[in-house]
Amino acid sequence: MATVLSVSGSPSATSRTNRLLRHLDQRLTAHGHEVIPLDVRALPAEALLGADFRHPAVVRVTDLFARADGVVVGTPVYKASYSGVLKALLDLLPQHALAGKTVLPLATGGSTAHVLAIDYALRPVLNSMGAAHIVQGWFTLDRDITVHEGGALTVAPAADGALADVVDHFSAALARVPAPAAAG
Repeated sequence: MATVLSVSGSPSATSRTNRLLRHLDQRLTAHGHEVIPLDVRALPAEALLGADFRHPAVVRVTDLFARADGVVVGTPVYKASYSGVLKALLDLLPQHALAGKTVLPLATGGSTAHVLAIDYALRPVLNSMGAAHIVQGWFTLDRDITVHEGGALTVAPAADGALADVVDHFSAALARVPAPAAAG
């Protein structure tokens, strides 16, 4: 099947967004995909904020994007947009880092007032980076994501069902995107 890079753009180690992505990674793995989790917050701050394109961690992440067939991008919504740490990473990637890739944008937030952040903030950036196909994204309210002591995650049934549908659609779309033509 496909190689999927699952990118968490949350700056928090205890993030609902991060936990939700890892939950969805399991569904993608069950579909037969190889999933590579990437927590942007784990990258060296000096590389991200100093725009160090040659930092070994940035080079490694750039290679992960190049290797992936599909990318899941998850972010908490802050001030009606995606996180700053995700922005810092996207700015360091090559202009067409998503060329030929299927992309699933996901966001979490405290209010439905932020639901449009996917379409008006994140989707244009992903599109400008050359994504072959950006599937319908999904916004999940923080109140629908419960992290229990010990790290177990529960997603409210309606939200979990909708997320399952979105992930299944993304999985199916991975199989339909043609490989980019060889240069030469």
